[in-house]
Amino acid sequence: MADLAVLYDRIRPDEKMLFEALDDLGVPYDKVYVPQLQLTFDAAGKARVPWKVAIERCVGQTRGHAVTRALEGFGVKVINPAHVIELCGDKLATNAALYAAGLPTPRTGVAFDGEAALTLIDDLGYPLVLKPTVGSWGRMVSRLNDRDAAEAVIEHKEVLGGPAHGIFYVQGLICKPDRDIRVFVIGGECIGAIYRTSGHWITNTARGATASNCPVTPEIADLAQRSAAAVHGQIVAIDLVEDPDASNDWGGLKVIEINHTMEFKNSVSTTGVNIPRRMGEYAISVLG
Repeated sequence: MADLAVLYDRIRPDEKMLFEALDDLGVPYDKVYVPQLQLTFDAAGKARVPWKVAIERCVGQTRGHAVTRALEGFGVKVINPAHVIELCGDKLATNAALYAAGLPTPRTGVAFDGEAALTLIDDLGYPLVLKPTVGSWGRMVSRLNDRDAAEAVIEHKEVLGGPAHGIFYVQGLICKPDRDIRVFVIGGECIGAIYRTSGHWITNTARGATASNCPVTPEIADLAQRSAAAVHGQIVAIDLVEDPDASNDWGGLKVIEINHTMEFKNSVSTTGVNIPRRMGEYAISVLG
């Protein structure tokens, strides 16, 4: 058994690249398939896991958070820790942390009832984006251009039911230049960034956006590093948007969300930065 573990529930190109990077670094590590992992808590307080550090790479957020919580109980240092998953895995929690840190986001509101949500949306003004607080890859994100669209989407969410559909999280739609910016931060350092460009208003590579290199300006680096610090993120990707109508200390940049189990397969060749190797080097530093 090794001191380092990589936790996963699916081997994507990202995980293969991470395994190759760790092999190249020559660090012993265990590949841990979380769906088959069993953990026993000893009443005597004796840990029954061999690892000192683990990199959490689960696609399933609930599973990743649960295994992180469990391993932290045994004294394992997990990258990212459970409290980071809690903040980054919930867009409302992320936005609250960014707001508390004084960092710029699109105008944002939240309501907990359909009628209250309609009133909030009318007050904020159209166009708006209604998002699930938990989710990724641009799924179930709705653009609301007018009251008719708002009423239709909110009615669907109320009929679908479930606690998650009862949280109405909205943000102002930014008239961005057909792109957003994903910035990679490891150990508090901004190591690179990409543009994600698309003719669709959702600029996500999972939805067909094209990745290209984004020069890291001082404003991009500073805002990304401050955002990572706001959620205590160790290895995170920060999604920024350029707001041509905004004026702030970061040239109009605003933070959209923070990803705690970031994907990077399209970004290594684009940025010229060996992102998985940097992840491995950071894990080694935590081991040390």
